[in-house]
Amino acid sequence: MNILGISGSLRAASFNTALLHAAQGLAPAGMDIAVHRLHELPLFDQDVEEQGDPAAVKALKDAVAAADGLLLACPEYNGGISGVLKNTIDWISRPGHERKASVLAGKIVCIVGASPGATGTVRAQDALRLVLRRAGARTEPQGEVLVFQAHTKIVDGQLADERTREALARHLQAFATRLAAEAGRLG
Repeated sequence: MNILGISGSLRAASFNTALLHAAQGLAPAGMDIAVHRLHELPLFDQDVEEQGDPAAVKALKDAVAAADGLLLACPEYNGGISGVLKNTIDWISRPGHERKASVLAGKIVCIVGASPGATGTVRAQDALRLVLRRAGARTEPQGEVLVFQAHTKIVDGQLADERTREALARHLQAFATRLAAEAGRLG
């Protein structure tokens, strides 16, 4: 089971990127999580798209297409989705010149998020689900991993809080179960 992890934050010490790295270590047997960096992704521009997808966009679309599912680590900026994550979805929701359909169409997406705030990333995750559904993706499992007060749980880039580690491991297991059920249904 190949999962593509994407953090909606570019910050070197990002809590959400740290959450993805923790997920790599907590993934159930048979699940491999590769983290894709977004630092080279340009802002979405239809004029640019009409000239053909830039190399960073093509690489991202290829990685999404090859993945069995996506794991999105969603920060919350001003009560919503980060511009980085929204820009990513804007690019991968479009077929471009080389594809007939969006690489998000029918893709199963698992969402997690970390924030220093008291409510984690609940508003951003709700908004992200709406955007993903509109783009044709499916968000599973339905539960949430909302890491609140992340600065007390992620220390020196490591997820140190045991209850949060257990919750993330359960969430990833539910994601794996959902993906396996989908593979069985389609197989």
